[in-house]
Amino acid sequence: MTGEVMGSLEGKRVVVTGAGSGIGMGVARRFCAEGAEVWFLGRHRDNLEEAAAGSSTAHVLVADVSDLAAMEEAISSIPGRLDALVANAAIQLIGQDAPIAEVPIEVWQTTTAVNFTGTFNTLRVGVQRMLSQPLLAGTRGSIIVSGSPTGVTGEGAGFAAYSATKAGVHGMARTAAMDYARHGIRVNTVVPGHTLTPLVNQLREDPSTAAAVDARIPMGRPGTVEECTGAYVYLASDDSTYATGGMVYVDGGMTNL
Repeated sequence: MTGEVMGSLEGKRVVVTGAGSGIGMGVARRFCAEGAEVWFLGRHRDNLEEAAAGSSTAHVLVADVSDLAAMEEAISSIPGRLDALVANAAIQLIGQDAPIAEVPIEVWQTTTAVNFTGTFNTLRVGVQRMLSQPLLAGTRGSIIVSGSPTGVTGEGAGFAAYSATKAGVHGMARTAAMDYARHGIRVNTVVPGHTLTPLVNQLREDPSTAAAVDARIPMGRPGTVEECTGAYVYLASDDSTYATGGMVYVDGGMTNL
């Protein structure tokens, strides 16, 4: 982005969890390109530093979302106003997750700790921080949760832990949106579909599996990270100040089936 172009997030201060790879990294980088000052939050400093490299408005913040105290410390370390928070961190234990009668309890507990409790911790500290901020143009801040078609339809058959946690975060986002709408805090969910990330690429290593998944997508192909990021930009920007409690699907039509 040149100095002559004003991004739609110019001057915003944003945290993105799970920003070391995949959609989180893509969103955080896009926010930087749109003019925001962005904290890339995750567990692994090396991945975060690589993801944040090349942007003068990118910062690295190391924390485990499943640890409430760590998240409180991390968010409190950010100076000034927090305009937007993206609760994106999640894991999917491919090759270990399984139908509910078969999934190992350790896999269930690990997945729920990151995906469900981690999202709870992120929203909790984010809402508390935003409640302490004055209203600015009618809003105290925007929180964006990364969802999944597996939490909406039966698309996640065989992935009991991942699917259950994603359904849970959808409900969490809706209730938070209703609880804090009158306080000027907006909470929305973006539902990316089958998107080409390192995680999804593992599933696509088998050509027959990739073809079967693509056949269930009305657009007939997987999405790219770049195709997802615009929805996050919109929800973090002043263009969406009347949007809360919503779900924005970026999935090639998958959840319409």
